[in-house]
Amino acid sequence: MILLDTHIWVWWVHGDPQLPEAYQAYIQLHESQGLGISIISCWEVAKLVEYNRLQLSYPVEEWLTQALAYPGMRLLDLTPRIVVESTQLPGTFHRDPADQLLVATARVYHCPVVTIDSKILGYTDVETQP
Repeated sequence: MILLDTHIWVWWVHGDPQLPEAYQAYIQLHESQGLGISIISCWEVAKLVEYNRLQLSYPVEEWLTQALAYPGMRLLDLTPRIVVESTQLPGTFHRDPADQLLVATARVYHCPVVTIDSKILGYTDVETQP
């Protein structure tokens, strides 16, 4: 399984050209193994819509239902282990709680994060791809 960061998930579902071709190929290659989506990404999408930073063609709840039904998608809930891990990340990582939870999710599930977020890419205690 691979874990998609929120922006990657949105771009993948929308077929957005902002998603680099190498990322598209990587996701397609791993689709049958599972595309993990953290529940925190659902919250982030809803917040982006609330703040008018993301426009969807239908209500956010319906978008989430359809986006999670996309082939290979696997919703990953927050667990006590992930919550605690997010507060005990080794080394130095920035203070964004959503990113901390995303990184902790990847560490607990032992899977790479697919992201273009420079702060996550620069964090050496989580695997990133491609």
